Amino acid sequence: MKKKVAFVCVHNSCRSQMAEALAKDLGSDVLKVYSAGTQEYPEVKPKAVKVIEELGLDMSEHYPKLLTDIPEEVDILITMGCNVVCPFVPSSHKEDWGLDDPSGGPLEDFRKTRDIIKTKVKDLIKRVENNEL
Repeated sequence: MKKKVAFVCVHNSCRSQMAEALAKDLGSDVLKVYSAGTQEYPEVKPKAVKVIEELGLDMSEHYPKLLTDIPEEVDILITMGCNVVCPFVPSSHKEDWGLDDPSGGPLEDFRKTRDIIKTKVKDLIKRVENNEL
């Protein structure tokens, strides 16, 4: 059975969206993937879309979602780096990846964040496959 994982940040416009796209691509056999934010935001950041598209992934259907748009309970909750208060979603495992938000920075900052997220997503998938989570 696939583990439900939610990637959560404030606006669901950048880091959590990149994590969703990467996890859906790399872990579709073991993960059911969601992302959400705690506040409304009008769009996914164009630079986040661009750096994911550089990997050949399509984010054209992605849009910012709120916590109320995802399941009330997940198996794994990943917060992306909460500067204020991390949101609460019932889960059997929770971790904060402590990622700086590249929003407002140059494209290279988005690429660095994307690459960190990709490494962390691969590790997460490996831990799920090994029944560590």
